[in-house]
Amino acid sequence: MRLLILITLIFSLSACENAKQAGDAAKEAVDKVEEAVSTKNIVTKPIDYDVDGVKFQGYLAYDANIEDKRPGILVIHEWWGLNPYAKKRAEMLAAEGYTAFALDMYGDGKLATHPEDAQKFMTEVVSDMPVAVKRFDAAMQILKSQPTVEANNIAAIGYCFGGAVVLQMAKTGNKDLKGVASFHGALESMYTPKEGEVQAEILILHGKDDPFTPRDRIDTFIKELEDSGAKFEFIEYEGAVHSFTVEGADEKGKAFGLPLAYNKAADEGSWAKMKEFFDRIFQ
Repeated sequence: MRLLILITLIFSLSACENAKQAGDAAKEAVDKVEEAVSTKNIVTKPIDYDVDGVKFQGYLAYDANIEDKRPGILVIHEWWGLNPYAKKRAEMLAAEGYTAFALDMYGDGKLATHPEDAQKFMTEVVSDMPVAVKRFDAAMQILKSQPTVEANNIAAIGYCFGGAVVLQMAKTGNKDLKGVASFHGALESMYTPKEGEVQAEILILHGKDDPFTPRDRIDTFIKELEDSGAKFEFIEYEGAVHSFTVEGADEKGKAFGLPLAYNKAADEGSWAKMKEFFDRIFQ
């Protein structure tokens, strides 16, 4: 990505009529990019904790070069478990100036490599929402306690299963969340919020061609939010299917016969929308 930025800058400046000015400007622009990159000092560390006797290990990421406290964002993994993908997203959020904590919703180091195991792990959690809430809240308290975090500015993002989790936490009226963003999350109607119950703002980033989520399910989910008076935005990405933010999704899709595929435009577009969302709610 840094190489792409540098090439773009140099190409643009080379069109200037004055070659010397273009060269000077290009050097200055390159220096600025190098300076911006060098000012980031992303620190990551595992954090062990337990909930009701179950062992968990989350993944914290922040930029140590930022002296002030900043908003904290929880990251909830796909149905595979807390794998490198969720940790990478935490690091990306840290690079954006947040403190991020990628939490584990399964516990005991459970990671799935096959959909059957992923389905089993996921079902154990979603079939007992009080347990899911306890695990989410425990991770939130860890994030809020970090010295780099503004404890009154907390949000959450989730992917696939994680998207469903953050949406349910918002729908059940979690008062500590400023907002949640769901990326290709399951839009299951597991709870119907009462009017005025939803406190967090909601951003839903969905693949328009995701066969896992029929249109009637989307309509039901949106109607529930509308009826509750929730503040939300629903965005669909043309041509995107499930796991559109995950590089390598195509390989897993082919291996297991699942409609999974990476979509670069949808990935980058949804991340940009999330950044705008956080800029606004954390003002």
